[in-house]
Amino acid sequence: MFALNEPHFHDEKAAVARLESILWPNGPVCAHCGNVGKIYEIKGKTARPGLRSCGECRKQFTVKIGTLFEDSHVPMFKWWQAVHLLCSSKKGISSHQLHRTLKVTYKTAWFMFHRIREAMRSGELAPMSGAGTVVEVDETYIGRRKGKAKKRGFGHKLPVLTLVERGGSVRSFQVERADMITIMPIVTANIQKETAIATDEGAQYNQFADHFAEHERVHHTNEEWVRGTVHTNTVEGYFSLFKRGMRGVYQHCSEKHLHRYLAEFDFRYNARVALGVDDEARAMKAVAGVKGKRLKYRDSSVPADDA
Repeated sequence: MFALNEPHFHDEKAAVARLESILWPNGPVCAHCGNVGKIYEIKGKTARPGLRSCGECRKQFTVKIGTLFEDSHVPMFKWWQAVHLLCSSKKGISSHQLHRTLKVTYKTAWFMFHRIREAMRSGELAPMSGAGTVVEVDETYIGRRKGKAKKRGFGHKLPVLTLVERGGSVRSFQVERADMITIMPIVTANIQKETAIATDEGAQYNQFADHFAEHERVHHTNEEWVRGTVHTNTVEGYFSLFKRGMRGVYQHCSEKHLHRYLAEFDFRYNARVALGVDDEARAMKAVAGVKGKRLKYRDSSVPADDA
């Protein structure tokens, strides 16, 4: 649970000030004209915390403008509580639990979490790893495709491709099909060619040896799980955590929103304690990602995605 002694968790003025310290490290910046000079804080009994006026364009603004918090009627201190809860819960936390904890409606809690997940999306484009590193590549299946009846096999499920560097970061992708034509462009664009790759015996990985420094495989169908340093245990461990969260906490996820849930689990994995990131630092990192992003309620459509 969040530390109640921290003022930004229960005081609106302190909550806004904490957000300003992250998004305006060098002082206020006008959200309308970009001015950093003549900016005045508006004070008074009816003034919102953090309300400012620009001496250049004469417009009013707060630090929330241009972020995922813009136009939100939820107090900022409750946003801080929600961010901390989602960042510190290893397998996630349901919208129903947030709605009960923060005393907001279920729809508000659901939308708050999707805004936070949007902030967690890194948008990293540079290829990962390199010489001397090993990346494990594997796919899994979750949920059910819209309009697809449940049947044997994986045709009705949603495929997910994940790349995990041993001792490093993870990147997960929602894909249409887990076949070679779909997977190869993603893998070659996201992993440096000097990297060693470890996979299982799936046919979709047959061409990896042509694109990377090394490609080793374990044969799960022959009950081979580890051969020396060759294994996919790291990515399997990530899938185990991801599925426990999706099945045990969220219970159901629509195809439309799967990419945001993947962003949430990737974010926590990439900012884990083993990499020197504690709960507070993880929450700060998540909030830093709100800038320049907007997610409107009508673009999300309400759901009963998680319990």
